[in-house]
Amino acid sequence: MPISKFHEFQTKDELAQSFAQDVSRQLMTALNEQGHARLAVSGGSTPKLFFERLSHEKLDWKNVQIMLVDDRCVAADHERSNQLFVRQYLLKNEAATANFGPLENDEADFAHAVDFMVLGMGSDGHTASFFPNGDTLAAATDVSTNQYVLELTAPGAPEPRVTMTLPVIALAHHLALHIEGDEKRQVLEAAMRDGPADELPIRHVLRHPKVEIEIYWAP
Repeated sequence: MPISKFHEFQTKDELAQSFAQDVSRQLMTALNEQGHARLAVSGGSTPKLFFERLSHEKLDWKNVQIMLVDDRCVAADHERSNQLFVRQYLLKNEAATANFGPLENDEADFAHAVDFMVLGMGSDGHTASFFPNGDTLAAATDVSTNQYVLELTAPGAPEPRVTMTLPVIALAHHLALHIEGDEKRQVLEAAMRDGPADELPIRHVLRHPKVEIEIYWAP
């Protein structure tokens, strides 16, 4: 498995602080080398504290583009919208001037690889919106697809979803998986064992030949 490092913390607060600093350093390197940086983040409840910490990092945020890895197909101000979640918890304090918009299949948004991408994982083994039994899971995880973004519906997803495809994820310069709790650690350990990739779809990422991923975990 292409796990380059497993970062284990005693508390969620320690994880959030350390992770925010690690992401900030990588974004600063990209800013210094390119004059701009691209950060892709996931929603759900897990990254809230991490977003809070990252929003205080001193960066040239006006030259940082923040993207969503995936989202629910709901209004931008809906309580389950990842857009709303990012605006509430990340786009404030120092990060208030960052560039941010909805996830769309716009070629211009994917002209350059993402500098740092943060994935999450559900207890069903989904990551991004690669849900078990998703109607477009095969297309979204096709390593040769030329699509950047696809919609997906699945039994485990209450709303239709939109997600970056596997090739976009695999091209990220730095890729991290942020999970918390014993249950998700057990799911990750199961995903690292043999079995059908579609059963625990994070396997599609873990098994990609060009992917190296760092894990950030706390109980």
